[in-house]
Amino acid sequence: MITKSINRFYKKAEAAVDDSGSGWRVHLDGRAVKSPAKAEFLLPSEVLAREVAAEWDAQGEKVQPATMPIMQLAATAIDRVGPNRDAVIAELTGYGRSDLLCYRASFPEDLIERQAKAWQPLLDWAKNDLGVTLAVTEGVMPITQDDASLLRLQEHVESFDDYYLTALHSLTTVSGSVIIGLAVMNRKIDAQRAFECAMLDEEYAIEQWGEDAEAVARRDRHKAELLATGRYLDLLAGV
Repeated sequence: MITKSINRFYKKAEAAVDDSGSGWRVHLDGRAVKSPAKAEFLLPSEVLAREVAAEWDAQGEKVQPATMPIMQLAATAIDRVGPNRDAVIAELTGYGRSDLLCYRASFPEDLIERQAKAWQPLLDWAKNDLGVTLAVTEGVMPITQDDASLLRLQEHVESFDDYYLTALHSLTTVSGSVIIGLAVMNRKIDAQRAFECAMLDEEYAIEQWGEDAEAVARRDRHKAELLATGRYLDLLAGV
């Protein structure tokens, strides 16, 4: 959402309850922060507002957006997810047609076993708790998923408000799996476990052939994004 660094123009950042009592704001020297798109930046919980204020307060002479992941997620909810809610829901539901967990290796045996141990319990949970049954295949050729299950998946995605939907979008797009995303949202797994499940194939490849700088950077970026989203979810819940 915010991509360019800017000079620090304030001395103090703090959270403050909105005058209407309907949420919380972040103030910089007493002035309310706006979203990058200049929308009202109203947050649903005090602890979330305090965390965003702490990110602003921690900046040095330059405000570095990359060091403000909670601000980024909250701004995304306001500027992108809210105005494009139907498109976001459709995108996330679409992951059910090509979910990472549904495409398994045909060899070697130890990778097959590792995928089944990590991924199948999440698919079983989705079937039993969410009523979403997704078929599994070997290889990468697309398979057709049950329309009724995809409709139930959409209903679950639709149930989240814009702030939570932003978290689900981050978890899903980073991991490649809406089931992983929903498992985190429903506290079935935490963000660290989501990272481990999402990176299973890559970690296996590293074990076999070693790692390169690009792969390390990508893995570190994905881990940081997933853990930040996990923290954002805790803040939304007031933890």
